[in-house]
Amino acid sequence: MPLLTDPVALAGRTAPSRAVFGAHETNLGRGRALSDRHTAYYRRRAEGGAGVIVTETASVTADDHPYEYAPLAAECAPGWRRIAAACRPHGALVLAGLGHAGGQGSSAHSQHVLWAPSPVADVVTREMPAAMEEEQIEAVVAGFAAAAAAACEAGADGVEVDAGAYSLLRQFQSGLSNLREDAYGADRLLLTRRVLDAVRAAIGGDRVLALRISCDELAPWAGTTPGQAAGQVRLLAPRADLLTAVRAGPMAPRALRPDAHTPPGFNLELCAAMRRAARGRALVALQGSVADPVQAQAALDAGAADLVEMVRAQIADARLVRLLRAGEPERIRPCVLCNQACQVRDDRNPPVSCIGDPRSGHEAADPDPDPAAAQRVAAAPAAGSAARGGGGRGSGGEVLVVGGGPAGLECARVLAGRGLRVRLAERTKRLGGMLRTAAALAPARHPPSPSTETPRAADLPAPHGAPVAGRMRLGLLADWLESECQRLGVRLETGTEVTAAELDAVLDGGGRAVLATGSRAAPLGADTGDVPVVDVAEAAARPALLPSGGALLVHDPVGGPIGVAAAEMLAAQGREVRLATPDTVAGRLLAPTGDLADANGRLQRAGVVRELRCRLESAGGGRAVLRDVWTAARREVGCAAVVDCGPRLPEEALYLHRPGTPRCGDAVAPRTVLEAVLEGRRTALSLLGVERADGTDGAPLAPAGSAVPTGTAEGAHR
Repeated sequence: MPLLTDPVALAGRTAPSRAVFGAHETNLGRGRALSDRHTAYYRRRAEGGAGVIVTETASVTADDHPYEYAPLAAECAPGWRRIAAACRPHGALVLAGLGHAGGQGSSAHSQHVLWAPSPVADVVTREMPAAMEEEQIEAVVAGFAAAAAAACEAGADGVEVDAGAYSLLRQFQSGLSNLREDAYGADRLLLTRRVLDAVRAAIGGDRVLALRISCDELAPWAGTTPGQAAGQVRLLAPRADLLTAVRAGPMAPRALRPDAHTPPGFNLELCAAMRRAARGRALVALQGSVADPVQAQAALDAGAADLVEMVRAQIADARLVRLLRAGEPERIRPCVLCNQACQVRDDRNPPVSCIGDPRSGHEAADPDPDPAAAQRVAAAPAAGSAARGGGGRGSGGEVLVVGGGPAGLECARVLAGRGLRVRLAERTKRLGGMLRTAAALAPARHPPSPSTETPRAADLPAPHGAPVAGRMRLGLLADWLESECQRLGVRLETGTEVTAAELDAVLDGGGRAVLATGSRAAPLGADTGDVPVVDVAEAAARPALLPSGGALLVHDPVGGPIGVAAAEMLAAQGREVRLATPDTVAGRLLAPTGDLADANGRLQRAGVVRELRCRLESAGGGRAVLRDVWTAARREVGCAAVVDCGPRLPEEALYLHRPGTPRCGDAVAPRTVLEAVLEGRRTALSLLGVERADGTDGAPLAPAGSAVPTGTAEGAHR
């Protein structure tokens, strides 16, 4: 059986590996053109060994403008040319993604009526499209052909036609949206066949023609089912070189790239069925949360797929294939499938990135530091660091990092990776900080005994050898940061609290220090009388702190995933749980990740009572008083203890003792793991004297469109 790292032939061309970096939204564009940021983004994946790179899907007609920075094919030729030239030296095949969103688009940007097979309003936007007439259909067919020709003229190795979850072609193929009584209704594949034939004529037989196709719309009453899709694949496979089978549709658009609550590799059986239907006339790529190389290889070994799309895995670590070839799979930064930074179609319009690698999507502005320059910094003599505050650039010797959460670990990793000697001191017995707490909230795991620390994700059993799933995946990132620091020679000290006197000794002695001291629980702000209040981090690590009987009230003024996860975990332990939130729906801030509806479904099935639109006013005598945020009406509920998931405060005692000492993560302001890792990296770069291309250095700075502003390990939650 082929290896993931083996080459594969497509239309007479050779991809250097079977790992596909598929099309996805990035928000990296300049207007509707592909930008230099796109070029740097794709070049990094080609350098890392990706075999096939599909660029962000470009609209083939100007009336289609599904999101603000959606590329328009008519403006993409210069970008395709730069991307192809950047990736060619590394062997990756570059395919230009082409599509039309049809009725799933948006008139907010196009200021144009939406076109669709029939006047059926989109389930998500509720916008009513107009039924396409022959003129519009011909324009779409011509648009695909012209865009394909332009892409190949610009140097692309081929194109991918999008008939996937968000596409006009899928809408024509589906009984959910195609109610036509003409030829396109009698033969729902007619438009897709016409487009493929026009594109093939435009690019010739020596260029790759790929097709992304939705093979299960999860709406069996009228939508495409796997059985129907097999018939479609049999008819379309002779027209394409590569098929990527996806599962999603208008009733479940977020099913395309769900978060970790959906088991990784969920499309394996669907892909195998479509590969059988293709009968060797086209290669078939597996898509569906394949985040682990072992799982990707297993799919190839089983004959379920010929290639494997690993988008989020290669956002998390662009070096994935290269490290596999080098025999170092343990060095691959894990994808935790949290969707906190890589899913960018929301009202914030953030650029694509990754909580574990915040350099992703920012390659053009965040260069990899020159190791030789770092060595010069490490060898430089102290320069004025004895002044109060210390930590200035140019001081030699060992760097002390205080705190072993994600910010401290990332800072230590970057510094050590550039040749500096680093000592990291963590006051608890385990590294990983609140990232470990977030992983410990997984409801499927057994609660730890009161005497144990939060376990490593790698130590938790996965059912039937399956990849780690759910919130436990968050612990994989903590494991990786710890192991990388060990590999790079960081002196890791746990159970070690750095005192003010020790910090003084380091700084006044010419050394440098970084404070990543994390956060502490904030006052609840309500009189709870004799009802105990347990911080969520304590509840996860030491459940014996909670009373053994009675109802538990999860206090979630943030409305994020920590409150939902805490309620799920406690309910899984057999407790009576109420989740109190000021919002009209539990876990409101889960919407950008695609988990909002599913999270509420899980809470319902777990028996968690959702107390909506309320704040905790007081508690006592086994009862809690909740006050409606709209009407001010009060109601009482049973409450043996409050589990507080509210915002936290920075642990800043050492910083207040030595103001000006570099600090990062929760020690600045408790937020998400994205900011923690980002600031850990930037602080390290600042000490190395590395400036970003935008002129900034390592000062803590939340990125545009950053995740939920809270101190409870929110976002991917540490």
